[in-house]
Amino acid sequence: MTGAGPPLPRRLLHTGNVVIDIVLDVPGLPERGGDVLATRTETTPGGGFNVMVAAARQGMPVAYAGAHGTGPFGDQARAALRAEGIEILVAPRTELDTGFVTCLVEPEGERTFTTSPGAEATLRPADLARIAPAPDDFVYVSGYSLLHPSNRAALTEWLPHLPEATTVVVDPGPLADHIPAETLDLLLTRADWWSCNQREAALLTGADDPRTAAHALAARLTRGSALVRTGPDGCIVLHGNVLRPVPGFTVHAVDLNGAGDAHTGAFIAALAQGLDPFAAARRANAAAALATTVRGPATAPDLRTLDEFLHDPSFG
Repeated sequence: MTGAGPPLPRRLLHTGNVVIDIVLDVPGLPERGGDVLATRTETTPGGGFNVMVAAARQGMPVAYAGAHGTGPFGDQARAALRAEGIEILVAPRTELDTGFVTCLVEPEGERTFTTSPGAEATLRPADLARIAPAPDDFVYVSGYSLLHPSNRAALTEWLPHLPEATTVVVDPGPLADHIPAETLDLLLTRADWWSCNQREAALLTGADDPRTAAHALAARLTRGSALVRTGPDGCIVLHGNVLRPVPGFTVHAVDLNGAGDAHTGAFIAALAQGLDPFAAARRANAAAALATTVRGPATAPDLRTLDEFLHDPSFG
């Protein structure tokens, strides 16, 4: 009998929502009641898919613990997950298809969304009851999930029973201020990392300055640390009572869609690989910058591309 092999790498369990993005490049947003002609259209998996891809491309084992549907969008989502080597933990819903998001991308890269929920909004306690994270796993929770009553009930029942050593990463999303107060309190109690952008941090704290917002978030976290993304400037990390701005990277951005997800996925993977949070944040800043140089939502770089970028002396 052979001896035990090396320990399995730390795994990311993603409890968010995979949807299909219908991406349209437009010269500008239409006026109310108006219309514009798109210059390019793409249909691609998005939502929680982007965070998972970003982590998986850095070599981290990833599993999708969210719900998904039966139909053309569900089929496309599952095929894309499998193509990235991401394990699917929940059986597809037979009565619903996966939902979709219409994303309008303006010439400077800004994006505007409209979401039509589907099967991904029907997560049930029984789905998560079959999933037992290991102590060294990472669990990702998206604020989007918490807006759907079924998902919110499933997650609020499941999260308190996770092993204490399991790292919980919460990204509240752009509708952060719509998360019910009781659910928000639960997340703030259990989160090990609270990762959001500057706008989301302001919604939750009332502070426009990202440093002030990071301190305000950390004050509400029972056990966790805060990361506030500041776009091209990088991010602010508050960990162990140390607040540090981590500079971003200057690139030619063509599409900002998915940059925040690329940041979060790469940050989680870097933490799982043993980097300290500030080094992990620098790596995540680089991944987010690279993601903006390619059109599409799931454009996070792979491990080799990110390493080469970070070793390029022109980027310091």
